Amino acid sequence: MELYEPREDSFLIQKHIKKYAKGIVLDMGTGSGILAEEAASSKHAVKVFGVDINEDAIIHCIKNQKSKKITFAMSNLFSLFKRDRRYLSIKFDTIIFNPPYLPNDPDVKDPALDGGKKGYELICRFLHESKRFLKPKGKILLLFSSLTGKEKLEKFLEENYWKYKEVDKQHIFFEDLFVYLIEKVPK
Repeated sequence: MELYEPREDSFLIQKHIKKYAKGIVLDMGTGSGILAEEAASSKHAVKVFGVDINEDAIIHCIKNQKSKKITFAMSNLFSLFKRDRRYLSIKFDTIIFNPPYLPNDPDVKDPALDGGKKGYELICRFLHESKRFLKPKGKILLLFSSLTGKEKLEKFLEENYWKYKEVDKQHIFFEDLFVYLIEKVPK
């Protein structure tokens, strides 16, 4: 697998990390590690986990690591926090996710881009699993594309008791990129 190099999407979500990163932070699908490093540079973040399914990405992040606050590790979404005894009870204050969000293209086999058949399936799976790992007042910073199916994603959020707001939007080429701040609806 190749390393996902930071592009417009990474830089768009990166602009908002210092504002929201606090306590224990998870950078899901860390890729190059720039978002984990940005989170670690926040004075409000005490520990940052950068996880990715791509072993090459994790090796790259470890070799280029700047902050001692960060632990980089392999994980398929939350699998590390479900199976490793050291992390079974961990809950996150902030989760950052710049996921693969493009609809599946049978001609392109790239897990860094493939968000599922329609583009939003991986995000929905992530959101479903994240409820277990997010502290009660925790926040998710999520980036996605207009190609992902914005209406479908918003409907999923509402049906699954998430509140959300758009914190940024950028038009590039043939799509719009959105950054959403997502929180559990208080019970």
